[in-house]
Amino acid sequence: MKIRKNILRNSLLFLLVLAGVVSGCMPAASPVFLLVTATPTPNLQLKLFPTALPTRPSYQPGELVDYLVQTGDNLPALAVHFNTSVQQIRAANPIIPDDATTLPPGMPMKIPIYYESLWGSSFQIIPDSLFIDGPAQVGFDPVKFVNSQPGWFKNFQTGAGGVMKNGGEMVAYLATNYSISPRLLLALIEYQTGALTQITPPETENNYPLGYVQAGSEGLYNQLLWAANILNNGYYGWRIGDLFSFEHPDGRLEHPDPWQNAATVALQYYYSRIFYKGDYLRATQGEGILKTYKNLFGDPWKKVTPHIPVYLHQPKLRLPFQAGKTWAYTGGPHAGWGDGDPKAAVDFAPPSVLGGCTPSQEWATAIADGVIVRIDPGVAVLDLDGDGDERTGWVIFYLHLATRDKAHVGEKLNAGDPVGHPSCEGGHATGTHVHIARKYNGEWIPADGVLALNLEGWIAQNGSQSYEGTLSRYNQQIRACDCSDHASQLTAEDEP
Repeated sequence: MKIRKNILRNSLLFLLVLAGVVSGCMPAASPVFLLVTATPTPNLQLKLFPTALPTRPSYQPGELVDYLVQTGDNLPALAVHFNTSVQQIRAANPIIPDDATTLPPGMPMKIPIYYESLWGSSFQIIPDSLFIDGPAQVGFDPVKFVNSQPGWFKNFQTGAGGVMKNGGEMVAYLATNYSISPRLLLALIEYQTGALTQITPPETENNYPLGYVQAGSEGLYNQLLWAANILNNGYYGWRIGDLFSFEHPDGRLEHPDPWQNAATVALQYYYSRIFYKGDYLRATQGEGILKTYKNLFGDPWKKVTPHIPVYLHQPKLRLPFQAGKTWAYTGGPHAGWGDGDPKAAVDFAPPSVLGGCTPSQEWATAIADGVIVRIDPGVAVLDLDGDGDERTGWVIFYLHLATRDKAHVGEKLNAGDPVGHPSCEGGHATGTHVHIARKYNGEWIPADGVLALNLEGWIAQNGSQSYEGTLSRYNQQIRACDCSDHASQLTAEDEP
């Protein structure tokens, strides 16, 4: 059987060559959305409606259509996009191995499709590898770039992360925390405000420059906090199959085109929150955000490098506390940073008689060998490939670590070594605990799904809502509960 699977994998790689194409806690909480309208900077945009793209035909139920796999595609999400089932996709593509996770970019497939009305545009804005703060952003300095531009943004100042930051520093901070490309965030700001090219900031009613109108979201920093969160909701919602339609401010329903990529859907979703039809169409086609991006950084489609490899698998990971200790599973899958998708994080809490935000002498530990590459209030980031850059390879994100005794940048850790004490520091927390999440090449990896989080054989599964869910191993199952009762407790192995 093992030989047969290897043959199937090799066959898929051969096809790729032939194709030739390549809470317990709530960090940085943001409101979900409010449907409003805004207008992009007038002198940056065409006033004509974009040329309509050809619409998809009304396919017969179950008709097989051609599809080329895109970076990060997986079978459950494709089944949602095409309104079909994993079983039907497998029947049409028997070469796909049973244990397939992420599929080979460029692989030709046949997918049975079931027509949905109100499909959106097939126009693709940017590739997925340029949406996330991943390998393609290595070497790009947003502070230096902003300071080289003539616009007002280089003189902009705001409080972010507890300190004052200029425009470039603010973008770098948000890009790192949300793991969104700083180039994309800069293009978005420029498209809507002219921040990089105009000397004077635009006049905006009630200080909502991106068009999101809600108390507490005044100012460009808070507007961009909301935007980054919404972009991630759209990107990962499409990536995992949770987002299959969205409503526009005028009540129009849109189903993203089944052939779309996650980055384009993220931008469509974002602009559907703030623009009515004319502005929305301009923003999401060739004379919109794509043109602004090209003007600043060149053609994003000129050289596309996939950032998610074929059949990605998680390395061996331990539970995030010391061997022989018993902790509680207090938070099932929920956002790694912000609100909503991606549900990349889970929470664990040590035993506590007093409860609440009580200082703890217990240690949160390294779940694999690695090096600490970033320390922020409450935060430590463990880089597993040891190259010193959290935008490449596997990294583990820790949140709610106490300042005292926390590991320092550059420190090399073996699996099981102390990282810091669980606490309530860093974001909102209702009790002492540690929050962990995974990223690969800058992309948050959901705790549930085809790459489910596996800690010593304990497999995470979503619940009906964020922070709920279970961990299962063999015939054992525990459920997440911030009550830290017996049914939520598990013990780390002495030698996993």
